[in-house]
Amino acid sequence: MAEPLRPSEIEAALQDLPGWRYEADRLTKTFIFSSFREAVGFIVRLAFEAEALNHHPELTNVYNRVTLALTTHDAGNRVTVRDVRLARAIEAFNWT
Repeated sequence: MAEPLRPSEIEAALQDLPGWRYEADRLTKTFIFSSFREAVGFIVRLAFEAEALNHHPELTNVYNRVTLALTTHDAGNRVTVRDVRLARAIEAFNWT
């Protein structure tokens, strides 16, 4: 079972994750793109990264907006290092 991060560890991780927030035991961020096509392209790129890390986000898409929520199921739906790792990977390829 994965170990949840302490609030201080989460806050420290958020320092290098611009736009990400910690709320309701999840890391969240909304990305806004110039078009639906660009938003879906982002989702496809995200799918490859999530699959490579074997860690899959909750996501919603409405036209040009993609909202992500990261939490670890086997840690009681709390934030772990796996969530921070995926958020950093997403930031590395984000083109907004």
